[in-house]
Amino acid sequence: MTDPSAPFSRVRIRVGALVFSGQDVALIRRGRPTGSHYTPPGGNVDHGEDLIDALHRELAEELKLAPGDGSAPELCWIQDQMVTRPGPTPPPRKIHMIFRIHITPEVRARLATVEHDELADGSTELGIIEWVNYQKAGDLPLFPLIGDAISALPAPDAPSKNPLLPPVTDQNYTWV
Repeated sequence: MTDPSAPFSRVRIRVGALVFSGQDVALIRRGRPTGSHYTPPGGNVDHGEDLIDALHRELAEELKLAPGDGSAPELCWIQDQMVTRPGPTPPPRKIHMIFRIHITPEVRARLATVEHDELADGSTELGIIEWVNYQKAGDLPLFPLIGDAISALPAPDAPSKNPLLPPVTDQNYTWV
């Protein structure tokens, strides 16, 4: 039996989406003590929740993007994360599943420009929705570590080459 108090003994699944409008992709920018930090819209999958339902729920919460307002979600990448982090609970192992969705400029104009992430203590953290040229994603502090894979795409709708990205560990990432 696995010891639940041991680091990485729990596994969480996180779904995220690269929401493209033309050459731009939506990313959420959050302030950190070390500077800005970016993430694709998304979040943890609830116990027993379907992956695509979780993705639609997170996109509705963070971007106000309704199911059917974009293309069908396409799984692009999977990234395994085992990173030590501060706090009283042991860090989980997290599996990031990154999907891609395309939307029209008309849909983009209706989407949220800010996102309020609910924290464990009941407070919220402000995130700014930024539309970034996808080829510049590799230059950003983006988590999970998908920036190079995004910017390497020859076009926003080009097939992703290898769906399994290198893992995120304490050797290549420091928790911010």
